[in-house]
Amino acid sequence: MSNTESTTFNGWAATAAGAPLKRYSFDAGPLGEEEVEVAVEYCGVCHSDQSLIDNDWGISQYPFIPGHEAVGKIVRVGAQARGLKVGQRVGIGWYKSSCMHCSSCIDGSHHLCNTARPTIIGSNGGFADRLRAHWAWALPIPEGIDPSLAGPLFCAGSTVFNPLVEFDIKPTDRVGVVGIGGLGHLALRFLNAWGCEVTAFTSSLNKQDEAKRLGAHKVVASTDSAALKAIAGTLDFLLITANANLDWPAMLATLRGKGRLHFVGIVPDAIPVHVFDLIPKQKTLSASPVGSPGNTAKMLEFCARHQIVPQVEMFPMSRINEAVDHLRSGKARYRVVVDASK
Repeated sequence: MSNTESTTFNGWAATAAGAPLKRYSFDAGPLGEEEVEVAVEYCGVCHSDQSLIDNDWGISQYPFIPGHEAVGKIVRVGAQARGLKVGQRVGIGWYKSSCMHCSSCIDGSHHLCNTARPTIIGSNGGFADRLRAHWAWALPIPEGIDPSLAGPLFCAGSTVFNPLVEFDIKPTDRVGVVGIGGLGHLALRFLNAWGCEVTAFTSSLNKQDEAKRLGAHKVVASTDSAALKAIAGTLDFLLITANANLDWPAMLATLRGKGRLHFVGIVPDAIPVHVFDLIPKQKTLSASPVGSPGNTAKMLEFCARHQIVPQVEMFPMSRINEAVDHLRSGKARYRVVVDASK
């Protein structure tokens, strides 16, 4: 397509906290030299979209177009963009640019760049016909991954895959996943394919069969103190994907020596942990955000090799408000995706 084509983007915007999204158009201006422009085909609907729509974090600026799990084909390429071409299908996640010259970027940790630009904070996202990103953050989707299902991999998938690489999780490790939802269901699939012995922790044991279908070898009630005590000292790594307050000393007690309790879910309150719960067995408490472009690309390759995709419910973009309300209700199983063509 010509670089002189229209710079007017059309989408669905939040105009006030909690209000229904409305049709919205804006002028995106000239394409940056290091940017690519993507015609959006599909976009995941994430809890972070809902949080910003509702201004749960107190930082929302209206109007803005949500959507940060976008998949589509490149229609324009900036003069300095590298490695991408028109017609290529890519995905764009939580971040859409970083400075490319700070120590974090040079180290490959672009997601830790102090000036990394989120796709939907102070900017317009993927609930639209077009979306732009720096070329390094527009990642090609491998053959073998259904593009209609790929969107959530760029946020939820990257978030739970990142710790496996960063902390060198081994196939011989015993790993627990707390929460079987949008993040947790992918973590179970990843860890099972990784080769780990996987224990799912859920507040509702009626999810036991579902957890095992998703890849868990064992299922434990996260609110049952006796069940937690029974597995004390058995896990190497415990991944918290839930957004609930739990008995954190009991969760730490499930770890053995040098075990790690790691957060990717945003729990509501501060975590009451005494240092004596950590020191004697050299345990670690940590957290991480979405992964770097490099780790996200590794995740996509891993998903293609093992045929791992999110479990999604599809909505047409024209029913975006129904999709958001479905997510808000807590009934989504387990990610929501909108089809921009409908």
